[in-house]
Amino acid sequence: MKSLIVPHLKGVSGNSSLSAISSQLDNVTNQKIGYTPWADYTYKPNVSFSIAYAGDCLFLKYEVEEKAIRAVNTIINSPVYEDSCVEFFIGFDDTGYYNFEFNCIGSRLAEFGKEKMGRELLPETLLKKIKSQAMIIQNDDSVSWQLTVAIPFEIFIHHRLSTLRGKQCRVNFYKCGDLLPEPHFLAWSNIESFEPNFHLPEFFGSIVFE
Repeated sequence: MKSLIVPHLKGVSGNSSLSAISSQLDNVTNQKIGYTPWADYTYKPNVSFSIAYAGDCLFLKYEVEEKAIRAVNTIINSPVYEDSCVEFFIGFDDTGYYNFEFNCIGSRLAEFGKEKMGRELLPETLLKKIKSQAMIIQNDDSVSWQLTVAIPFEIFIHHRLSTLRGKQCRVNFYKCGDLLPEPHFLAWSNIESFEPNFHLPEFFGSIVFE
């Protein structure tokens, strides 16, 4: 099982500009999303992320290079996993886990539940409070993109979080693109299953907020 320590960022908060947050995340160690668990989906984009937090927000920055991108879904809680998509799953206890999914232009989907089926979509009014900043660069034979995200603690509606300091959580980080020319499913913490399924918390890794 993979694990990491999540640093606390000083001098930034949910009110800070995403440019300032992104710059600070550049000083946080990148983590590779490098496992391709399913033999039928071997295409492997270059994907990494950094994660940190402050007094009222959780911060993520993804960096991706892939052959092509797709950004069709623009509505909150639409199927962004069909596009060029990065995902973050986190569970604070045994009551369930949250899944946050973002396409390369920052459109988002988020749910809560104990397993893949019967999940509860988080309210659109809350998901509008997630801030995101996307940058896309067309290279000669690939596309590079970055996505910086600030998730306020209030988004975690099934948990009253005044701080993340010292908390140990179960997490996984993913990259997918169900309707891309080369569909793919990458994970940070490896998964063992017969077919693509990110909703297997028994394979989540572990993080501790310093």
